[in-house]
Amino acid sequence: MRARLPLLLLLAGTAALYLWRLGDSGWANAYYSAAAQAGAGSWRAWFFGATDSPGSITVDKTPAAVWVMGLSARLFGVNAWSILVPQALMGMASVWLLHAAVRRTAGEAAGLIAGAVLALTPVAVLMFRFNNPDALMVLLLVAGAYCTTRATEKASVRWLVLAGAAVGFAFLAKMLQAFLVLPAFGSVYLAFAPTAVLRKVWHLGAALGAVVVAGGWWVLAVELVPAGSRPHIGGSQSDSVLELALGYNGLGRLTGDEVGSVGGGRGWGSSGWGRLLGDEMGGQIAWLLPTALVLLVAGWWAGRAAERVGLALWGGWLLVTAVVFSFMNGIIHAYYTVALAPAIGALIGIGAVALWRKRHEPVAAAALSGALAVTALQCYLLLLDWSTPLAVAVLVLGLIGAVGLFLAAVAPAVVVVPVAVVAALLGPGAYSVATAATPHSGAIPSAGPARADRPGGGLVIMGPGGAVTNATGGRGGGMGGLLSAPTPGDALVALLRDDDGSTWAAATVGSNNAAGYQLGSGAPVMAVGGFNGTDPAPTFEEFQEFVRSGRIHYFLGGGGMRAETGSDAAERIAEWVADTFTATEVDGVTLYDLTAGAQR
Repeated sequence: MRARLPLLLLLAGTAALYLWRLGDSGWANAYYSAAAQAGAGSWRAWFFGATDSPGSITVDKTPAAVWVMGLSARLFGVNAWSILVPQALMGMASVWLLHAAVRRTAGEAAGLIAGAVLALTPVAVLMFRFNNPDALMVLLLVAGAYCTTRATEKASVRWLVLAGAAVGFAFLAKMLQAFLVLPAFGSVYLAFAPTAVLRKVWHLGAALGAVVVAGGWWVLAVELVPAGSRPHIGGSQSDSVLELALGYNGLGRLTGDEVGSVGGGRGWGSSGWGRLLGDEMGGQIAWLLPTALVLLVAGWWAGRAAERVGLALWGGWLLVTAVVFSFMNGIIHAYYTVALAPAIGALIGIGAVALWRKRHEPVAAAALSGALAVTALQCYLLLLDWSTPLAVAVLVLGLIGAVGLFLAAVAPAVVVVPVAVVAALLGPGAYSVATAATPHSGAIPSAGPARADRPGGGLVIMGPGGAVTNATGGRGGGMGGLLSAPTPGDALVALLRDDDGSTWAAATVGSNNAAGYQLGSGAPVMAVGGFNGTDPAPTFEEFQEFVRSGRIHYFLGGGGMRAETGSDAAERIAEWVADTFTATEVDGVTLYDLTAGAQR
């Protein structure tokens, strides 16, 4: 029990950080909360990941994360805690699994360091307190790395197949991003598993089959269901999961050719080697990123055989993912970098322990000292915009620790080690606490304290026509309902809850607009055009037929943005409604009663 006490303390601290004031974020990403709400009320909507219980359109991802939230909401009711607590539990499980994986190659101390770094990475704190699919994807990928580590030890095909299954299921959380770890997993097994090359190739083939089965069964099931018997696949122009996986959420993210994106392949920041260290992403992930790279190289020099296996595994994960994130030209948001956090933690844990073991050698002592000095400087630069006194304190403490590590052969470890650990983790730790203390909502959350220029932390947005909106809720959704959800007033909620037998209480352009009205009222709201308002769902003719048959009661105006690519069906629908029905205003929202017949 005493041997496990440090791990228990680490997990308890992680739980406190990830659960503290969790409900303050409300629905967090209302887009996925609405899908969880729909899934809690309809098994059909749950299976497909639909954003409304009748199932007009799905989320623009594979639905594994929605499955978890939908089950939780079905068991515990639709509320912020039932949706967000599963994410926090995934974070705790990720820390535990990372510790277990690193421990097998580098020992208990390395595992604890790795787990602590992951737990205190600001973007990890953000995403394990938020309901985007990234939390589940990261957990499954860490599980895959653990299984790969076990497989490599004794050339176990069973563990390698389990690793493949974990990555395949991660595909069902966030599609092709999950596959960025596959080169590292496969290369490490091929290079280090203690068996013949042909047997290793066979094992890798079996693992690849597990990836295909675990990730492909749902895709096959959806493709076999006739389009008219299921929801439209959100984010696709041809109502196809394969198009979504290979296009909008696949190669389009690399090339910028994403049909239906309102960004049009622009506006996602400059690509290049400095992207991960820049203003947008630096505060999310870059605190210990340079340190991890230093320790990857130095740790390889100092490490034992098992430690080198770990360094190769996590180094491959980090390098492939970092290069893709740095140079992709399509949609990318700062919170994607949570996928780097486990690898950074593992490399720091393994590298630091390997070098500490050789601290009596001048090269190892210099490498440890240099790594901490790099950490202190990087944290100083990132903290300057937030807290200059803390930035200075971290820099001074880090430089003192660096001197102590350089003299580690004679300096007392009982002093040097605590100073080095505090210096390395104080900056990201403080920023993580600020992240946990700040409610986050909207489609593009960002770690750190609330700032006027940061989405998800009280961002004020100038919407179309000059309407001032707020990403944390309020009258109207940000950017025409693209990034955040509106909060309906009491009178509008009463109208939406007045069940007249319609399939949908209302329809509106854009999934976040629909999500806000649906979550506020509890009544199903159709998201015309999907997330961006550019999906051909429903078509103009289908919408007219829904209106003629009385399946939609109201149309709520004010949503959507004009995109250069994708379907214009939503735009045509909004124009037809405005030209055909009489507009009224309820709680500041333009409303059309579609059951009243043509009025002009």
